[in-house]
Amino acid sequence: MKAKKILLVEDNPDDEALTLRALSKCGVVNEVDVVRNGQDAVDYLFAREKFQDRDAKDLPQLVLLDLKLPMLDGLEVLEIIRREELTCTLPVVIFTSSKEQSDLTKGYRLGVNSFVCKPINFAEFSESIRQLGLYWLLINEPPPKTY
Repeated sequence: MKAKKILLVEDNPDDEALTLRALSKCGVVNEVDVVRNGQDAVDYLFAREKFQDRDAKDLPQLVLLDLKLPMLDGLEVLEIIRREELTCTLPVVIFTSSKEQSDLTKGYRLGVNSFVCKPINFAEFSESIRQLGLYWLLINEPPPKTY
């Protein structure tokens, strides 16, 4: 069985490093692909542009999506993910520092699976990542592939 991959969409190098360190620290050994803007996230998922050699049907098990991104913001990325047949059931967790009620509301209206505010404290940050990894990679039963 192929290892479950995570797509991390994060433009902040410090948050990227913290997330990767937290995943490693809590024993998540899944491959993590990182893209740093919203357009690259869409291109990655649909195997376009610089990701054209990737198999578009080889989707990640989970997308950890920041909101404040260059090119396309996280909510725009989520909207694209949800309207396309290939990705409409892909588990997406918004993992952001935004505490804006409007972001939370719009994220759920667009079909996000979970909305998690990034804790500032590293121990709490690591615990959030551990719980996300445990739930989405081990406990959650993903939708069946229909292609």
